Amino acid sequence: MRVLVTGGAGFIGSAVCRYLVSDCGDTVLNVDKLTYAGNLASLNAIANAPGYSFAQADICDTERMRALFAEFRPDAVMHLAAESHVDRSITGSRAFVETNVMGTFSMLEAARDYWNALPEGPKQAFRFLHVSTDEVYGSLGETDLFEETTPYDPSSPYSASKAAADHLASAWARTYGLPVVISNCSNNYGPYHFPEKLIPLVILNALHGKPLPVYGNGTNIRDWLYVDDHAKALRLVVTRGRIGEKYNIGGRNERKNIDVVHRICDLLDRMAPKAEPHRSLITFVTDRPGHDHRYAIDATKLETELGWRAEENFDTGIEKTIQWYLANEWWWRPLREKVYSGERLGLSAAS
Repeated sequence: MRVLVTGGAGFIGSAVCRYLVSDCGDTVLNVDKLTYAGNLASLNAIANAPGYSFAQADICDTERMRALFAEFRPDAVMHLAAESHVDRSITGSRAFVETNVMGTFSMLEAARDYWNALPEGPKQAFRFLHVSTDEVYGSLGETDLFEETTPYDPSSPYSASKAAADHLASAWARTYGLPVVISNCSNNYGPYHFPEKLIPLVILNALHGKPLPVYGNGTNIRDWLYVDDHAKALRLVVTRGRIGEKYNIGGRNERKNIDVVHRICDLLDRMAPKAEPHRSLITFVTDRPGHDHRYAIDATKLETELGWRAEENFDTGIEKTIQWYLANEWWWRPLREKVYSGERLGLSAAS
């Protein structure tokens, strides 16, 4: 396939690009604005591959998007570009509305113009995959799971902006017939993860002997999905998913935040031991405003319809992740020194 990937220099987007080019033999155009979280070093493995190209562009620039569609002529779009860190959305919500809502609108319009002009065969084959998050559903109780029919109940500016984008994608399918498919995933982790998120932050802070911040009492629960498993799921959804449908993608690996931190500490005690156990660095901090208690995905629809299964469980995935960070200081050290050093974000409301 010829696939236009937005946000391909980000964490999940770069994993998707690497998988499409290296494992699937697809031709990929990576469109990324290169904000603080975009990192072309994450694509070194495919940077010189004949099936890969990159365009630095803002998805909110509809005319530029139209030009890229016309030039690249994709068979499919995988739209991952988004502002994604909840803490940053608390103090800077405008960027989330602009990129996640207006950027998605821009992509849908550019895709619609391109799709309408296609000959009948390519028009029937074209797909637009909008990649979203389980956070649009809000917070769960102790036992239930997010299903594709779960009502939306976003809690943060980030999740509200993604919920709005989901509704736009669905509306463009219903109103204009654009062949849209939507995916909603649980928390991703793995290599090349920007160090503002929990797992890479804890790994790197631990390596540097810095405090390991845990929100509240650490009992918030997340379902963890290894990023390479997610990339494989997304290609299945864009190629075989039913038009107009949603697919939840989850790892069936629920963990309390404090248990995630404990597991990282214990693995680092073995893999990179220090004088004191790494658990001694754990520091409980004031909880995040509007912090949802529990997320958990029911991936039955994806598993039964498309035959997907997560290959990594949390124990195997977290060990691979830590090994990667220990072996790839070249990637993360410039980010820690020049972009984000691990400071607390989201402490005050935006004006």
